[in-house]
Amino acid sequence: MDHPVPPNNVTEFILLGLTQNPHLQKILFLVFLFIFLFTVLANLLVVITISLSPSLSAPMYFFLTYLSLIDASYTSVTTPKMLIDLLYRRRTISLGGCLTQLFVEHFLGGSEIILLIIMAYDRYVAICKPLHYTTIMRQGLCRLLVVVAWIGGVLHAAVQILFM
Repeated sequence: MDHPVPPNNVTEFILLGLTQNPHLQKILFLVFLFIFLFTVLANLLVVITISLSPSLSAPMYFFLTYLSLIDASYTSVTTPKMLIDLLYRRRTISLGGCLTQLFVEHFLGGSEIILLIIMAYDRYVAICKPLHYTTIMRQGLCRLLVVVAWIGGVLHAAVQILFM
């Protein structure tokens, strides 16, 4: 005889944080805020510089733009929640919020790994087939490869959430 499975009553998680010391929490808040702002601004500066410079139109820079966008987004997934939690006593996250963060982290992380592989392929073609480089790495192929990276990230994240 099968026993019925009790319903999942978990609606939120309590986050313990890095430390319970209020003074240290304020110091950590400032350190992580500085690192967060620097990371996001540096990546956005890379995106703006490459986008505005006509001399940076090679496929390598095209991929670097998307890598910087992914890095800026990836940093923005969990860091703001952590910063808020360092300031407040009640540190919880809803089940939906936790699953959303987990999905987006895996999506961006998976996309970044695939994009790094694509960038390695781009450098391989540039080094090993320099005379055919412009024929092989056309703009259409570069766009397709970025779409493949995004789709691969979605598939990776979906698998992680489904098997949880």
